[in-house]
Amino acid sequence: MSVNNQIFLGNERVRSLYERATDLSEKIKPYAKQSDREARFLDQTLKTLKSHRYLSIVLPESYGGEDLSLYEWLLMQEKIAEGDGATALSVGWHLGLLMELKQEGLWRDENYEFIAQEASRQKLFNRASTEKNTGSPTRGGMPETTAILDGDEYILTGQKTFTTMAEKLDYALVSATIDGEDQAAWFLVDMLKEGVKVDHTWDTLGMRGTGSDDLILEQVAIDSSCLVDRLGDQKPLPKAWLLHIPACYLGIAQAAFDDAVEFANNFKPNSLNHTISKVSHIRQKIGEMSMLLMRSRHFLYDIARRWDENPDQRPLLASELAVVKVNVTNDAQRVVDLALRIAGGRGLSKSFDFERYYRDIRAGLHNPPMDDQVLDQLAAKALNE
Repeated sequence: MSVNNQIFLGNERVRSLYERATDLSEKIKPYAKQSDREARFLDQTLKTLKSHRYLSIVLPESYGGEDLSLYEWLLMQEKIAEGDGATALSVGWHLGLLMELKQEGLWRDENYEFIAQEASRQKLFNRASTEKNTGSPTRGGMPETTAILDGDEYILTGQKTFTTMAEKLDYALVSATIDGEDQAAWFLVDMLKEGVKVDHTWDTLGMRGTGSDDLILEQVAIDSSCLVDRLGDQKPLPKAWLLHIPACYLGIAQAAFDDAVEFANNFKPNSLNHTISKVSHIRQKIGEMSMLLMRSRHFLYDIARRWDENPDQRPLLASELAVVKVNVTNDAQRVVDLALRIAGGRGLSKSFDFERYYRDIRAGLHNPPMDDQVLDQLAAKALNE
């Protein structure tokens, strides 16, 4: 975050959290290239997060957390993404789950108590919901993973794709269709259970460091109490915690901007008697990048502040939350594209971070909610459908 954006650090608590996020960002950044190259979420990265007790930071103080507001959490997530976008996106899913449970009270007290206590011990959670044949869960497909009741146990069988940090998880929250019922549910699965396996399938263009491998469940027996939620039982609030997604891509865009400015200030080809920072089209690109970052940041944090300060109006923010994601991720795409144009062919070299920013930023288009869904929803609202 540039000097001009210090206006977002409005009080001592926020400034302190931002400084801690800066320290964490700097410590994880050296692992980003290795993580990207190996398509794994590294042990070193996880240990760093745990040593900063970041895996419990959003929880209430009674569980060892710091009870972060949405605004405070997004600031930290954005800064962490400047160091490594894949790490920010990955841990965002874990903390987003905790944020959702804290705010919405979706689970029975004993189930929330369990997950909060485990997170306070720096245990790692993530949802496992995407499947090869259903695509994104936001499209409404029923899970092909099955849960068969056998006495006091459910037997889970299936395969999940895009399971972020799969080999590092302590628990997976697995969606499955209950046998004999036209309903799906969430099951909390200990990753040490017999029949739980990770298939190392993750070999993608971008966000390689998330280690989003396949999760295999082969006749996994779990206690019936591990059915923690039924899909469709409740009408939850809009999922404001999903703003960790645009916050992540905004952080990547900021990192690309900073590197592009540094490159422009230092690169002096022998065809010029000054650095390229004096060249008109380079200055135009930097100006446009600054404008896009400013617009995105104000939009993101204004909506986050509204969410925090007006609990009664949260149900009314569904459209705004979705539009923030679409606007910020698309602005971030443009910022990174401009950074690559400033760096030129050198930006494609592995010796620079530009090419990783360029690959990672593309993943934002495929994180929920997707552009077409949001635009269709806005059209339906405008047309009174």
